[in-house]
Amino acid sequence: MAQFLLSVHSVEGEVREELTEEQMRRSHHLLGEVEKDLKATGAWLFSARLSEPGAARVVRKSGDELLSTDGPFAEGREHLGGFYLIEVEDLDAAVAWAARVTAAITVPIEVRPLAGFEA
Repeated sequence: MAQFLLSVHSVEGEVREELTEEQMRRSHHLLGEVEKDLKATGAWLFSARLSEPGAARVVRKSGDELLSTDGPFAEGREHLGGFYLIEVEDLDAAVAWAARVTAAITVPIEVRPLAGFEA
């Protein structure tokens, strides 16, 4: 078995078509089904939705001092919005789960193996 990060990304300022109430309900239902199936199959390890990038703090060392600054680590328009940690047989299985997540929420999902947890 191998472990993978399925990361959910958003693009700041990207204008997306607004979902109707029915589309929003369907999206939440589909995502709930994916999460239920992940847990039922034993693939789910952990998942979380993140706060907006502006809520982030970056801590870094400068000489002998530790500095803490507002905002995300990387300046850019693309941000991590949430993630799933899963354990599955291989990359193909991870991509299949990512396909279900992106079908439910219609945003890109990046699939990355965790180093040291490959099959």
